[in-house]
Amino acid sequence: MSAAPVASLAMYDLPQLRPAIDRLWQAIRDRMRADGIAQVPDALAHDRPLETIWRDPALVLAQTCGLPFMTTLRETVRLVATPCYDLPGCDGADYCSLIIVRSDHPAQRIADLRGGIAAINGWNSQSGMSALRAVVAPVAGGPSFFRRVLVTGAHRDSLRAVRTGAADIAAIDCVTHGLLADHAPGECAGTRVLCRSPTTPGLPLVTAAATQDEVVQRMIAALEAVMDDPSLASVRAILHIKGIARLTAADYAPIRTMGEAAAARGYPALG
Repeated sequence: MSAAPVASLAMYDLPQLRPAIDRLWQAIRDRMRADGIAQVPDALAHDRPLETIWRDPALVLAQTCGLPFMTTLRETVRLVATPCYDLPGCDGADYCSLIIVRSDHPAQRIADLRGGIAAINGWNSQSGMSALRAVVAPVAGGPSFFRRVLVTGAHRDSLRAVRTGAADIAAIDCVTHGLLADHAPGECAGTRVLCRSPTTPGLPLVTAAATQDEVVQRMIAALEAVMDDPSLASVRAILHIKGIARLTAADYAPIRTMGEAAAARGYPALG
């Protein structure tokens, strides 16, 4: 690794959660150093673009979306562990997306959204794009279902687009939705859950691909110690993290097969 190690826990980095995220990182950092991992940054890289963090050869630890983990980042990062959350839609290390519409939208099922506008956070998002595609594919009847797809850049912005009427539907990561409902409920006001997507493994914690096996095992041990530390119970409660799971890259295969199944139904791209 280079002389400038980097770490990020920005996938669920709501402003209201920043102090708790920083406290969690401090505990992880100190435990890693105590376990002999010397190159660990003092602070998280909160404002650096995630794509550059994920691809930095000095990456110590970051959380990424499962879709790029299984596609564009396959040769760049390696799996460390997967956080488990205690929020609606989560089951151990698995999670889903909540399909959101306005509270006053007449839709009762996905088919009722044909010809509408979909909001997604990005084309390479498992929870915002691929999960919605998986829900639409069985009823799409061809490659075109929505009149338009609006790319917002973030789940919170997709939720806002639905709330304000700029879009009719969005798939929101259930962890993001649960954290907003807990810490910023006004952002969920005026919307409702139409249905849920199938579950897949949640957002993995990854490190640079060149990180040695022994170091990865020390990282996992450090994470497990932090999850068991009673002095951090209030921090974990704020973030709704109840532990970590030791998954393998093979456990993330459902993310790839979800896209393949949509393509097999004649709906390879959200549209």
